Amino acid sequence: MTIADVRDKCKSLIAKVPRDVLILSILILASCLSFGLGYLTGLDAGGMNKKIEETPLTTTETEGKFVASKSGTKYYLPSCAGAERISDANKVWFISASVARASGYTPAANCEGI
Repeated sequence: MTIADVRDKCKSLIAKVPRDVLILSILILASCLSFGLGYLTGLDAGGMNKKIEETPLTTTETEGKFVASKSGTKYYLPSCAGAERISDANKVWFISASVARASGYTPAANCEGI
């Protein structure tokens, strides 16, 4: 079977389908494909819409309002005694208490003001 034979066979098959059905089928296929691509693009872009507040500050400076140890489970105000015992290399800073809680830390019971 040659390419010309295949072309003629396809033309004869398409000629049997009513023109309105063919156009409608192409429109539905194009619509489904466009919707699917848009949906996938939205999923990819959804990962980019994270709030800046959700990521903790991990600097050794006292930029954040709350501090915790990388290996601990409690967060403190920088003025608390528990915060002073954390070495600078192990400190993790947070912008807010809600961000610290979202990261898995709980407030220290011996730190007043939290």
